[in-house]
Amino acid sequence: MNEKAKIAFTHGDINGISYEILLKLLSTKDITKLFTPIVYGSAKVSAYYRKVLEMDEMPWNRIENPKEASESEPNLINCVSDDLIVEMGKATPEAGIASYEALEVAMKDLLAGEVDALVTAPINKSIMPHDRFPYKGHTAYLGAKCHLEKGQSPLMILMADRLKVALVTEHIPLSEVSKTLTKERIVAKVKELHSSLIRDFAIDNPRIAVLALNPHAGDIGLIGDEEKRIILPAVEEC
Repeated sequence: MNEKAKIAFTHGDINGISYEILLKLLSTKDITKLFTPIVYGSAKVSAYYRKVLEMDEMPWNRIENPKEASESEPNLINCVSDDLIVEMGKATPEAGIASYEALEVAMKDLLAGEVDALVTAPINKSIMPHDRFPYKGHTAYLGAKCHLEKGQSPLMILMADRLKVALVTEHIPLSEVSKTLTKERIVAKVKELHSSLIRDFAIDNPRIAVLALNPHAGDIGLIGDEEKRIILPAVEEC
C-alpha cells in the first residue's frame, strides 16, 4: 500500500484567522485517512487559539522533521520562538516574521522532497519582513523559490469542483491590468494552464475559455480595444 501524501501547512499570520482554519480542519474526523498533515508553526500559538475557540485539545505529534511524521495524527514542526506573543486582530512585525519563518522552513522541506505539497494559510503581506520577503504574495515567492526556467512564471489557479480559473495577472492594481496585458503573456499563461490541467488534474483534452477584459468584450472597440488588439490575437495563436 502506498504511503499517504505528506502535506505541509504553514501557519500564516498568527494574529489573523489562520489558526482557526487549521485547528478546525485538522480536528475533522478521519482527516488523517486522506493525507499526513504537517503544520509548520507554533505549539504555543496553537494552544492559545484552542483555548480561545473552546476546542478540545489537539493531539499534536511534535516532530523535528517530516521523516518523523505520524500518519495517524496531526504533526507539528515548531518554527518560531516560544516567546512569540499573540495579539489577535493586530498587524505586528513579530507576526510577519513568524509567518516568514514558517514559510521558509516548509519551503526548504518541499524543495528537498521531504513533503509532497504545500498549503499556505493566509498571511498579512503588509507586515512581512520586506527585506527578506520582497513579494506581493505567496505566488511570486513560490515562483522565486522554485527557480523557474527563463520564460516561465508561477500560475495562480482558483478552483471549485470542475471549474478552474487561471489568472494572467495577479496582485496588481486594477488600473494597471490593461497596460500589463500582452498577447505573449496571455499565450504563455494559456500554455501553462494547458500543461497543468493535463499533468496535475489528469484532464486528457482540456477545454480552455479565455475571458474578455471589458464589458461586452469591448463591443468591437466601443468599450475598449484590448479584446481586438491583444486578447483575440492571443486566442488565435493558441
